Amino acid sequence: MSYTTLFFDLDETLYTKGNGLWDAIAARMNEYIHVHLNLPPEDVSTLRRLYYESYGTTLRGLQIHHQVDADDYLDYVHDLPLGDYIQPDPKLHNILSSLPIRKWIFTNADANHASRVLDILGLSDCFEGILDVRSIGFVCKPEIEAYHRALTLANEDQPKNCILLDDSVRNLAPAKDLGFTTVLVGSNGTHPAADFAIDNIHQLPQALPDLWHEH
Repeated sequence: MSYTTLFFDLDETLYTKGNGLWDAIAARMNEYIHVHLNLPPEDVSTLRRLYYESYGTTLRGLQIHHQVDADDYLDYVHDLPLGDYIQPDPKLHNILSSLPIRKWIFTNADANHASRVLDILGLSDCFEGILDVRSIGFVCKPEIEAYHRALTLANEDQPKNCILLDDSVRNLAPAKDLGFTTVLVGSNGTHPAADFAIDNIHQLPQALPDLWHEH
């Protein structure tokens, strides 16, 4: 197989789980909902789970049901000292920069957050660009339309020539149905939605060595 485009999820894909960043973002989401919807704290998690399961992200549900301003929400939930959680990753930079295939960030977060994460990781120069929640029109993985829009924005019309790397099985499943090769990051377990599974992103060369050999 000759691949032409790689799509990378951002949070907990380009850096390992368990560093506390996603927990901190989730706490900011809870605070925002508690304040802006005047919702008791004990009900916030239930609402977030409902919107996540229904729409792919909490934000999408808040937009649809509460007309929440996306800029205000995204600025608030990502207003964190990212350097307290993630550090530069020169090893990953070497891996990505040695791979002469187009690479895109494909995230349900916004481009500002993604840019900040890439800057701290030292990976800003490794990607063609960022396909974020705004550029794909606020549809989100795992909505099938999000993948179609990402392909269009990446100027890629052949899903079979693409790889998606994501830490969420739920996000991989529609991509696999479209013909992507899928890589589950952060798990060694197998799943029907994942063609490959790696414990962390540094294992990509071991999982798909042909990516380096065919170019």
